[in-house]
Amino acid sequence: MKYEVGDKIIVLHSDEEGIVIDIINDEMVMIEVRGVRFPAYMDQIDFPYFKMFSKPKPQPVKKVIYVDEVPRERGLSETKEDSGVYLGFLPVFEKDVFDDDVIEKLKVYIINQNNEDYSFLYNLIFSGMSQFQLNGLVAGHTQFYLHDVLFEDLNDNPRFEFSFNQNRPVKGKIDHLEKTVKIKAGKLFKKIEDVIENRQATFLYELFLAFPDKVSEERYDLKKLVDRGIAVYEDKNWISKLPAAKAVIDLHIDKLTSRSDKFSSAEMLELQKNTFEKYYNLAVAHNLKKLSVIHGIGNGKLVQIIHEALSARNEIKSFERQHHNPGITDIFFK
Repeated sequence: MKYEVGDKIIVLHSDEEGIVIDIINDEMVMIEVRGVRFPAYMDQIDFPYFKMFSKPKPQPVKKVIYVDEVPRERGLSETKEDSGVYLGFLPVFEKDVFDDDVIEKLKVYIINQNNEDYSFLYNLIFSGMSQFQLNGLVAGHTQFYLHDVLFEDLNDNPRFEFSFNQNRPVKGKIDHLEKTVKIKAGKLFKKIEDVIENRQATFLYELFLAFPDKVSEERYDLKKLVDRGIAVYEDKNWISKLPAAKAVIDLHIDKLTSRSDKFSSAEMLELQKNTFEKYYNLAVAHNLKKLSVIHGIGNGKLVQIIHEALSARNEIKSFERQHHNPGITDIFFK
């Protein structure tokens, strides 16, 4: 092995110095440069000795102090530009019986290229079943190793679900963000082929660039409602006119209609969305402290719609999927 953990190296294309922190396989190592860790092929790095001994001896010159060398005031720090949060995959190769390189597994990472820190809940789903969950925090401009996925398991249509929270809430921004990456085997294999052909170490899927703005609450003119023939009640009477609230709602389509065979997929999803909105609004109106929504796992469309809607609601204290049953989301009201 040419390199060992702890060896000092230089990145050939950028002329930056770093250190080897892990050996990935016979062709790749994990290196750290200026506090940032990333994988690199061994022919992309070298020992710094040749540079040290071949570099011309500098001639003494008069010291000139440039503007960017003036010491900064205490308390000021340079920040990097935000460029998003990504799901990263690092293929790990091994030799088969014919001495050919084959992919054994993929190392899975969250790569945070923003300045903000994010706490997250991660859920890996294969064929509609939750296989792995993890809570963690990924700091700004770092990466967080999640786990390995065997290459042979990628035929099971994996889905990578994330719930992100900002550690320092920003005024005007939502506090919670749901993101899902669904990977089809054919497209994934094409990405892997591109990585090998271009001699890249990893390939990425964008999760988000930044937390979205909160949706401003729309205010209604009650007189316009009355003019349209809609009943408007005084404060002391309006709750008594509403249907009863439910602490648990089941959005499985067979619980909502006995004629599901007459519905298209889009119509079933619309019925589920409308039912959720109805009982969510009733829970708020009746001042419930908690509402449990049974949405199942399925293809993930319904839960994504529900969680994106919840992220913009000001009356919510928090919401989360049950750890023992990710097909249920518990909503806690302020």
